[in-house]
Amino acid sequence: MKIFLLLFLVFIILSGCGYKPSAKFSRDVLGEKISTSVIISVQDPENTVVIKDEIDRAVVEVFQASLVSRSVSDTHLVIKMNEPSYAPITYDVNGYITGYRMSVVLNIEKYTNGSSKNYTTRGFYDFSVAPNAIVTDQDRFEAIGFAAQRAIKSFAAQVSAEGARAEKQQ
Repeated sequence: MKIFLLLFLVFIILSGCGYKPSAKFSRDVLGEKISTSVIISVQDPENTVVIKDEIDRAVVEVFQASLVSRSVSDTHLVIKMNEPSYAPITYDVNGYITGYRMSVVLNIEKYTNGSSKNYTTRGFYDFSVAPNAIVTDQDRFEAIGFAAQRAIKSFAAQVSAEGARAEKQQ
């Protein structure tokens, strides 16, 4: 009986504090139905597929919205990835590179109700390699995917903050 009373009090306290998940604020800005398209990079077309998959996953998981076709969407996102870059960040005692940082910059244009807004997000991912080893395409694609995930989460934070500010002003 005491546990039930304690759980009931915790529920009352938490429900009265006004907590709202960030996905709620994002849905206020983006809507329930989102469509996406990615501009294919001529220099790096393989990475476009990685970015498209990560964006679509984020729509479902981070924004908790439905992924739909453009004709029925509340919001359409057009994503363009600048050329990814990686730079050495760690070396061993012999001077060989043992770690890299992958950097991804995404330009995202949001179209909602006839208006548009541009966002720029960055994502980083640090990965290690064996000393004096060549970075394989597989390592590179995985690093780009992880960096893109972080860039998308940064976009989600921007959109969520925009929704929170809009609600506060009302």
